[in-house]
Amino acid sequence: MNLNFLNKRHFAALVAVLFLAPAVAQTTATQAKPAPVMLPQIEGKTIDGAPFTLSTLKGKVVLVMFWSTGCAVCRDKMPELRNNYAGWAGKPFELVAVSTDSRVQDLLDYERIISRTVPMKQRFVQLWTGESGYKDNLGKHSMLPAGYLLDKTGKVVERYVGRIPPEAWDRIADLL
Repeated sequence: MNLNFLNKRHFAALVAVLFLAPAVAQTTATQAKPAPVMLPQIEGKTIDGAPFTLSTLKGKVVLVMFWSTGCAVCRDKMPELRNNYAGWAGKPFELVAVSTDSRVQDLLDYERIISRTVPMKQRFVQLWTGESGYKDNLGKHSMLPAGYLLDKTGKVVERYVGRIPPEAWDRIADLL
């Protein structure tokens, strides 16, 4: 038995697993995670400079999405988020996007494109975690997008990591 060949095969398999696992995890992590009962807190300024406090949205179902312009899955999900947001206009629903970009310019460049291509009715609240007054009690996110679904009392009822599963939209409809 040639052990050098076997070791090379094992090494190649290990390398493949290490490099492919994050990509597979990002595309397959669609299950809703049980959420601890908690009242998330987010404060800061929107990218338009308006003050924002998450607690002012009590009475509405809220989807908070942490994302980054450098995250392909995040960018890919934006049209779906915008369409659902527009579809629930007039309902007690709010979508809050929180950019984790390290440079605000990346977010502003993205928003400049959005302002030219996306109708106003499909635009939602946008914050940047690097803004000097920004704070939250949700911690760092090891994988993006990361979403929190809040009921009308402001409690987290589901947490999503990676792609948002289609069932999430049904859950939001049920909470409305």
